[in-house]
Amino acid sequence: MSGAPRSSTVVVRDVTSDDREAWAALYRGYRDFYEKPHDERVFATVWSWLADPAHQTRGLIAEIDGAPVGIAHYRTYARPIYGDSGIYLDDLFTAADARGTGAGTAILHRLAEIARDEGASLVRWITDESNTTARRLYDRVAAQTPWVTYDLRPAE
Repeated sequence: MSGAPRSSTVVVRDVTSDDREAWAALYRGYRDFYEKPHDERVFATVWSWLADPAHQTRGLIAEIDGAPVGIAHYRTYARPIYGDSGIYLDDLFTAADARGTGAGTAILHRLAEIARDEGASLVRWITDESNTTARRLYDRVAAQTPWVTYDLRPAE
C-alpha cells in the first residue's frame, strides 16, 4: 500500500471466507495498536463469529485497488429506551500506510448505509480518548456523546 495514490477508490464489502489471511493481518495491526497479545484463540474465535451467518458479529473489509486496507466488526443491538435498534461498531482499523486514503471514512459511510437499510436508528462506537488520529475522523462524521462508559467484571 505504500505510495498508493490518494485518489484511488475505496471499496467496502462484507468479509468472505476467502478473507481469512488478509483479515488476520489487519486484525493483528488492530491488536498491536491497542497493545493486545497475539492470542490465536482470540483470532480463531472472532473469525468463527465472522464466518457464522447466525452469529451477531459481522465484518467489513475496505479495499483499495483490490488490496485489503481496513476492517470493521459490528453488530445490531437493541435500544429498549427508544424501542428500536442500532448498529454497534466494535472495531475499526485501517492499516497505517492506508490512513488518509478515505478507507476509514468509507467504512463509516457503509455502516451508515447498513443502518439505513436495516432500519437501525444510529451507528454507535467508543474509542480510546488518546486515539487522536481516529477521533479527527470521528469528529468529522459523527457526534460525540456525553455518555460515560463503565466496565463491570463478572462476579467471582
